[in-house]
Amino acid sequence: MTVAGSRKRMIGAVLVVAALTACGARDAGRTTTNFFNPQEIPLETYSAEQIFERGEFELNRRRPKEAAFYFAEIERLYPYSDWARRALIMQAFAYHKNKDYPDSRSAAQRFIDFYPDDDDAAYAQYLLALSYYDQIDEVGRDQGLTFQALQSLRDVIEKYPDSEYAKSAILKFDLAFDHLAGKEMEIGRYYLRRNHYTAAINRFRVVVEDFQTTTHTAEALHRLVEGYLSLGLTNEAQTAAAILGHNYQSTDWYEDSYKLLTGQGLEPKFFKDNWLSKVYRQTIKGEWL
Repeated sequence: MTVAGSRKRMIGAVLVVAALTACGARDAGRTTTNFFNPQEIPLETYSAEQIFERGEFELNRRRPKEAAFYFAEIERLYPYSDWARRALIMQAFAYHKNKDYPDSRSAAQRFIDFYPDDDDAAYAQYLLALSYYDQIDEVGRDQGLTFQALQSLRDVIEKYPDSEYAKSAILKFDLAFDHLAGKEMEIGRYYLRRNHYTAAINRFRVVVEDFQTTTHTAEALHRLVEGYLSLGLTNEAQTAAAILGHNYQSTDWYEDSYKLLTGQGLEPKFFKDNWLSKVYRQTIKGEWL
């Protein structure tokens, strides 16, 4: 049975339970919330399947916190049953829907530990990665979650390359990677505005060397031109501009760098006596070292 099929069965079951519940409630002249009332009858008296159906019902009502409770109860009351296995992955999903990321991560990790060869193990790994990724917000926040998201997304890509989640994990990995580069740029700009040129250059250098595939590389090269010119290091400034011109000549960043150089009687030009010479050989000449 494929993972996609498993997902479809879960969704279908939620809809069927909701429909049957609504019909039964109308026929009996009562509300849908009374078809299963653990406050009146101890939860232990219900079967694992009945509790599982209640969890699906709560998900269909967009009450993920309640759904997670019922799925967790199956794990507690029927720990070694097949329903416990199914409830555990649904528990991770319900917690994530409720934005309870630590509990979602915990449930997903338990599923991976207990059922590493199950069809839904890839989905559990993906949920675990999302528990980090979905907490990444503005660039100014601490980047620890971004590093954890990258590692978890890499696990999805490497361990389950043929799963339906690998493509999404690759996309999110690239976005998280870009997010880290954005953090380096923010700090670099901060130093540059305060004339701490060496500190700023170190940040922009990280982007150029370690984050070349992100959207921030062109600006980082331009900021290097600014920083090096401010320090009087013209060879480095000209080399950074030469790389910028080769790869991003049509951008405003190159136009600005070109104006800065020509304003001082200089032009973009490659010099091999600095760290940028390695970047030049890699990005322009294709000599990967």
